[in-house]
Amino acid sequence: MKFAVLVSEGPYTHQASDTAYNFCKAALDGGHEIGRIFFYHDGVNNATRYTVPPQDDRNIQQRWSKLAQDHQLDMVVCIAAAQRRGIMDEKEAKRQGLDGHNIAPGFHISGLGQLIEAGIEADRLVVFGD
Repeated sequence: MKFAVLVSEGPYTHQASDTAYNFCKAALDGGHEIGRIFFYHDGVNNATRYTVPPQDDRNIQQRWSKLAQDHQLDMVVCIAAAQRRGIMDEKEAKRQGLDGHNIAPGFHISGLGQLIEAGIEADRLVVFGD
């Protein structure tokens, strides 16, 4: 089965990100396909490379980045939600006149059309968060 995943809650404030990660890992381990993971609303906060949790806590951003690398996942961060929360890739930071970017490896910024496309192409769209 081919899944598309929507994550709309940030890390450490809601269980949605952890649950989405665990779902994706289990689906991939079970032989299913993840067509795209779309981070929306506060879910875009999963994509900042400046997340530094305490040493005895899990690093959710690193988990997502490793999963994307290991499985060549398409992890899209909504551009409008990211800009509102100060998350920029190198191209967008330059366009906005900022001196740096903070998007983590494995994530890229794009528009809401990517969510629509993912939902159309997948057998199921699974939503985590409000």
